[in-house]
Amino acid sequence: MFRRKQAPTSAAVSSSSSSGGVNHPAQAIARVKKEYVECQSDEGMKSCNIKLSLVEDSFVKLRGEIPGPLGTPFEGGVFQLLIDIPQNYPFNPPIVKFETKVWHPNVSSQTGVICLDILKDQWAAAMTLRTVMLSIQALMSTPEPDDPQDAVVANQYRSNREEYNRTAKYWTDVYARPGVSEDDVKIKQLMDMGFDEAKCKTALAKAKGNVEQAIEHLFA
Repeated sequence: MFRRKQAPTSAAVSSSSSSGGVNHPAQAIARVKKEYVECQSDEGMKSCNIKLSLVEDSFVKLRGEIPGPLGTPFEGGVFQLLIDIPQNYPFNPPIVKFETKVWHPNVSSQTGVICLDILKDQWAAAMTLRTVMLSIQALMSTPEPDDPQDAVVANQYRSNREEYNRTAKYWTDVYARPGVSEDDVKIKQLMDMGFDEAKCKTALAKAKGNVEQAIEHLFA
């Protein structure tokens, strides 16, 4: 016996068409909308310059923006996060990863995946996107190398903090500073050694972008 297929309810159509979230329940969409509106006026996020925006007007895919915390190798950088809302939100955490490359023990240097307890087993339905954004910024200030996402970075953090700070700052300068190219960063590195800007540019050009070889040209 065949049954006539029922047309989708208006609530289901609304939740998929207006938000870009096919199969996301209307309750999940409503919850995200509420959190999104609250984030726009939240004084705590404003004071930290943390921003949350929609991707193509969708309430199931959002983008976060976090400035690098002061006093860390990430200072001066602006880091983009991609946030995917699962169908059973808020009972399961959002899926969050860094779009901006970052050198951090708890973030994959290859994929941007984040190791953070509230994005895994410590998530609670009472938590919000605001909680997530502020927690990620706090993680940038205080890495947890004993629970790493990237073992190579974590090992460097534990064994050679100076080298870690230098690498993290370099990645920040290259990937997280709007309008700053990789060559700009290399020239600044050479200038920090006391060389004239014009000479640094010439040496870097001769070395085809290789900093070590550019240094040899400068000392020749």
